[in-house]
Amino acid sequence: MTISIKTPEDIDGMRIAGRLGAEVLDYITPFVKAGVTTGELDRLCHEYMVNVQGTVPAPLNYAPPGYPPFPKAVCTSVNDVICHGIPGDKVLKNGDVVNIDVTVITKDGYHGDNSRMFFIGEPSKLARRLTDITYECMWLGIAKVKPGAHLGDIGHAIQQHAENAGYSVVREFCGHGIGKVFHEEPQVLHYGRPGTGEELKAGMIFTIEPMINAGRREIREMPDGWTIKTKDRSLSAQWEHMILVTETGYEVLTTSAGTPPPPAIAQPKDAVAA
Repeated sequence: MTISIKTPEDIDGMRIAGRLGAEVLDYITPFVKAGVTTGELDRLCHEYMVNVQGTVPAPLNYAPPGYPPFPKAVCTSVNDVICHGIPGDKVLKNGDVVNIDVTVITKDGYHGDNSRMFFIGEPSKLARRLTDITYECMWLGIAKVKPGAHLGDIGHAIQQHAENAGYSVVREFCGHGIGKVFHEEPQVLHYGRPGTGEELKAGMIFTIEPMINAGRREIREMPDGWTIKTKDRSLSAQWEHMILVTETGYEVLTTSAGTPPPPAIAQPKDAVAA
C-alpha cells in the first residue's frame, strides 16, 4: 500500500480546500429546515461552490468502478439513510435528521471533504443522543492521531464508544486518504484493534467519518446504486472531518467559523483553558 506524504505546498492547498468545504456547510445551515427539499439544498450548495467560491463539487458525476455517475453536487442522507443519499424531491419535516456531505475541489485541484448532522425542528431524544455519540466517536478517533500511532487505534476508539452506548458501527464504508485524488490510500476503518493497521506518519491526510446506527450495523443498497440505508430501518448518523498528521499530533483541516467545537469527552485531560 502506498500512502502519499503531502508536501508543505500540498498541505497549504489542503488547508484552503478544507476551509472552503467547511464554509459550504456554514452557508447551507440556515436553509436546513422543515419544508425544504433535499434537491433545493443541493442547488444552493452547488451555486455557492461554483459562483461564490470558484470551487467544483467533487461528487457531481463521480463514478468509481461499478457505480453510475453520482447526479448531484452533495450527499443528503436523511434518517435511516447511512450515506450517499441523492438529493431530490424529499421534503424535510420536523423531527428529521440529515447528514450533508460536501466535497469541494479547488482551482489547484485539492479536495476538501467534510460532513455534519442537522436536526429539523426538535429531534427525538434517540436522534439527539445518536448524533451526539457519533460526534464524540469521530473526535475520539481524531484524538488518537499522531505519528507512530496506528489506524487500528482510531477504529478501536470509535467502535468502543459506539458499542458502549448500545449502537453499531457500519463496516462497509470508511474514511480514506485524500489530496488531489478524492479517495486514496489508506482506508480508515471505524472499528479495529489498537496497534494494528498502517502506522501514521507526519504529512498523511485522511478523513475520519464514522457511520453509527441506532440499531444493527447491516446495510441495504437502494436501486439507484448509491443510497445506502440501515437494513433494520433504524436511524443512522455520521460526522466527517479531514485530518492532517502533524509532527506532534493532528490538525483538523475542515474548520470554519461555523464548525462545532470538539466535545468535552475528546479534550486532552491536562488541557488548561486560556
